[in-house]
Amino acid sequence: MDTPNRNRQSQPRNFWNLSFTEAWERFSYYGLQGVLTYYLLYNTTDGGLGLTNTTAVSIVGAYGGSLYLAQLLGAWLADRLITARHLVLTGAIIITSGHLCLALIPGITGLITGLTCIAIGTGLLKTNITSLIGVLFTGWNRTHRDAGFSYYYLAMNIGAIAGPLLTGWLQSSLGFHYAFGLAAIGMTIALTQYCIRMHTLPATADTIPNPIDAHALLRRAGITAIAVCLIIAAIAAGIIDANNLNWAVGAVIALCVTGYFTLMLRSPDIDGAERTRVAGYLPLWLGETLYYGLWLQLFTTVPLIVSEHVDLSVGGWDFPVAWFSVVGEVALVLVIPLLAGARWRSGRLGALGPAHKFTIGFALIGVAYLMMWPAAGAGDHAVSVWWILLCLIVAGVSEAFVGPIGFSVVAEVAPARFATQLVALKILCLGAGSTLSALFALLYTAVPATVFFPIIGAVAAAACALLLTGDRPLRRRLYAGLRARL
Repeated sequence: MDTPNRNRQSQPRNFWNLSFTEAWERFSYYGLQGVLTYYLLYNTTDGGLGLTNTTAVSIVGAYGGSLYLAQLLGAWLADRLITARHLVLTGAIIITSGHLCLALIPGITGLITGLTCIAIGTGLLKTNITSLIGVLFTGWNRTHRDAGFSYYYLAMNIGAIAGPLLTGWLQSSLGFHYAFGLAAIGMTIALTQYCIRMHTLPATADTIPNPIDAHALLRRAGITAIAVCLIIAAIAAGIIDANNLNWAVGAVIALCVTGYFTLMLRSPDIDGAERTRVAGYLPLWLGETLYYGLWLQLFTTVPLIVSEHVDLSVGGWDFPVAWFSVVGEVALVLVIPLLAGARWRSGRLGALGPAHKFTIGFALIGVAYLMMWPAAGAGDHAVSVWWILLCLIVAGVSEAFVGPIGFSVVAEVAPARFATQLVALKILCLGAGSTLSALFALLYTAVPATVFFPIIGAVAAAACALLLTGDRPLRRRLYAGLRARL
């Protein structure tokens, strides 16, 4: 790493290669995600699986939770057993296989096989590629690192926009399995791009920070095998089914997060300042999880609203339903360069702490869902596409104040001993948020819109109040021992 150049405006070597590998992975992921809920909800005559609302949102929430829960596996393997460079490669291969299963195998069999492969593969790839981005910024100051991670976020969201646009068009024109096939093509491009340049990654990408010995590995493998058998037995006995799968995944995420934070805070391998920073990050983790619980309703509550209340006809042309998942990403991509630019970094907004930036994000996401209140109370297919698009634009802008800031904070405050694993916990915010978004969607089906949307607005307002109140003590903890670099 050429650290003397850390204050230049250009990004470090390999930054754009990794960023656009991730962009193609996000193309595939969001290309699938944009049509997945509709695939579960639509009747078999329309190419879907014809599942109930409750079952569909439970599966989507559990899938998202499992996908990000697998990040912990990828982080642990990188820390103890396999290099990050090879885990990214292995993950890309498994994800590609999953998309091919969805494209080529019809019905529930293809769904289960495909989603399982994608969840495992993403767990191996995503944490480690993000961790490698963090390595590239070693020694860079916080302001430029914030900007760098914003550009990384920008690249990801370019993929997240292109994926649903194209898969949504294919789904509406040719059918769901053609859309799944396009997602597989996108992931193949990601795999190819990474293979071409993986040999130029820094030496850190080929190191295992804390190798595990053979006896410990056998113990961990035995525990894992027992856990998998218990899960299979619970499914076979009907204790876990499609309707409560989201609850089960959420409980596992809660246990894992509690265990990981406890392990880090009690570990003798980190010093007092590092322990203080980890403790300071915990409230931000909870805040980001809640934020994504609200934001990820894009894939749970919003499809229910669209299916029931939105008139998709625009001048005689039917608006592809998957495109609703793109609108917020477009707004995010447009706003990030403004927020990452020199004027933002040197201005008053750029100097705000993480809690204040999160507050802006919560305020905007709260406003977005309150704007949907009249739409959800309207009659069948009585709401204009344009009103929902406006709501989703506001929601999309909100993420610029949360997602990239969370990545930047983790890159700075993570203890060296747990660097990759803290990145995995940060990404797991999305998994926990996914399960939470499914619970919000179930609430939407259980109560009137006149009750649901004020609840969402009140949750966002309460988060704003807590973040504003805790900003100063949170900063002291987050940056303990790092004051000279602020």
